Amino acid sequence: MTLMSLGLVRGLVGQVVGTLIGFALIIIGRLLMGYDDPWYAEGAWALGSVFGTLGFLVGVGAMDDWFQWMVGRFPPIHHGPPKGKPAWTRYFGVDYNHKIIGIQYGVTSLVALMIGGGCAVVFRTELARSGLQFLSPELYNTLIGIHGWAALASILLGVGAMANYLVPLMVGADDMAFPRLNAFAYWINVPAIMLLLGSLVMNWDSGWTFYPPLSTRGSVGYQLAFYSIYMIGLSSILGSINIIVTMLLMRPKGMSLFRMPIFCWAMLATSLLQMTATQTIGQAVLMLSLERALGMGYFDPVSGLATATPNGDPILFQHIFWFYSHPAVYIFVLPGLGIISEILPVFARKPLFGYRWIAMSSLAIALVGFLVWGHHMFTSGYSPYLRIPFMLSTLLVAVPTGVKFFSWLGTLWGGKLTFPTPMLFALGAISVFLIGGLSGPVLATVTTDLYLHDTYFVVGHFHATIFGGFVFPFFAALYFWYPKITGRMYNETLGKIHFWLMTPAFWMMSLGQMTVGTMGMRRRIADYEQALGGMINDPVTVVRDGANVLISHGLGKVEVGHIIITIAGFTIAFSVLLMIYNLFNSLDVGELAGNNPWRSRSPEWQIPSPIPEHSYPTPITVVGEPYDYGLAGSTYVSMTPAPGGDD
Repeated sequence: MTLMSLGLVRGLVGQVVGTLIGFALIIIGRLLMGYDDPWYAEGAWALGSVFGTLGFLVGVGAMDDWFQWMVGRFPPIHHGPPKGKPAWTRYFGVDYNHKIIGIQYGVTSLVALMIGGGCAVVFRTELARSGLQFLSPELYNTLIGIHGWAALASILLGVGAMANYLVPLMVGADDMAFPRLNAFAYWINVPAIMLLLGSLVMNWDSGWTFYPPLSTRGSVGYQLAFYSIYMIGLSSILGSINIIVTMLLMRPKGMSLFRMPIFCWAMLATSLLQMTATQTIGQAVLMLSLERALGMGYFDPVSGLATATPNGDPILFQHIFWFYSHPAVYIFVLPGLGIISEILPVFARKPLFGYRWIAMSSLAIALVGFLVWGHHMFTSGYSPYLRIPFMLSTLLVAVPTGVKFFSWLGTLWGGKLTFPTPMLFALGAISVFLIGGLSGPVLATVTTDLYLHDTYFVVGHFHATIFGGFVFPFFAALYFWYPKITGRMYNETLGKIHFWLMTPAFWMMSLGQMTVGTMGMRRRIADYEQALGGMINDPVTVVRDGANVLISHGLGKVEVGHIIITIAGFTIAFSVLLMIYNLFNSLDVGELAGNNPWRSRSPEWQIPSPIPEHSYPTPITVVGEPYDYGLAGSTYVSMTPAPGGDD
């Protein structure tokens, strides 16, 4: 077996070749049009990004079957490892099994998380002390942008991992509705991540929001970032269509909508958001690319060439950007909240309290999520009369979110609680998400947001919301379904060390970010005054060379805050690396798990571990409620029971 036999390697070669073809087309076109300089960087990188992505997809084989359909051939879907190759190679090439694709999503998510976290560790080290240590402001802002989008890509990939692996299993299906589209939706993320990494060397310095006019005038690295985000968004849209069709049309006999596992409800609401809102971020970055490459003036107020107005409008970009980017928060957190609702009943051995209310609250959050984007723009200069309705709609989101919190408390109350690592991370998620939830109304209210909007208070709130709403639940899901995926148990001691390192460290980081924000620390800047927020020890004034000189005998309060935040950040990073080591090492040395170590009622736990190629050799029938734990004689699905049963 040669290296080129791996689809991933062929795809990367195809991306390079496709990029060069895009460059060549620009050069040839400009020569034919009579330009003196045949090289035009903006157009070359824009077209090169498109052709490079297509080259990757062709090279990896994601479009092979569709090409055969074009010439009248209709190849069947191949099941199992590639013929004549080791089984592990299927993870590095196109495979149509939803379980393989789910694992591909999950591993890629962890890679993107390490990229985003690595950038954060670098600029966190810079911020630990006042003054510029080793980063320029331009590189600092580039790292902020890469950190933001790599982390968000990691979350979207993590959502894809959980949805692809779990949804078909939970609804008793052997695969997704559209397996070829499923593989295509995954593989388009890989060239997108390569483009994002490529943009790092070109110092695009607007931060992750791409606000014009800065993003319309900076380096050509913006073009790579734009198309990276566009491709990740396209993957999200295609994946959401697949999930919706799978859930609505492939449920087994007896599984009404209100007998679906609650995670499926969370993914239904998430997919509706992905399918609709994601199109606007694709539109926004495409408009930015066209403005830079072709001079179409949508957003730049100076060089705009739009037909309706003499100049572009930067506020227009903010509306389009946040119309996606705030619903995107719920795309991130709804699956995580669904995971919490899946795990708590298993380890409380009690029915899920308020099942229907939780299901409907997910849809309510998705609906209200479309009506709140304007609170990101309280300080942007848009019409003041819009502030009040956006403030009220933002506060309204707390109602369906509160439904979930009360349901979780009702589920835990009086339960026979046990605390393995998945349960710890589910409880940790609730505590962290509560920090984000309680700090949210402060930013939703106009009077306080006007003072705090561009401060580190927002950074602390956002990280608490994302970590509590997705990262902690994602880690809980990895630990919870690890025995089902691999057939082996992870190291419980290392799992608990991961939790007890990460959770207090995150509390310190998030609350520390909010604290320095209230002292005046602004976000997205590389430097700050040492005395910002006051000094730990009072400064003294001395006379030197006839002038008064302020000498500090202590650290600034904000500087101390940043030192604490940085230490917490490094602790979180170490704990995540410990988790990755634990999961990969346990593949070889972990104890055999059995089919149902958690005694779960969900369908996927009633079949062998690891799950065979065809998950359900015979159709299942749903005969009861999904979360009737602890009720004598209750059954959810009709099939051969797994060893261990239920209590």
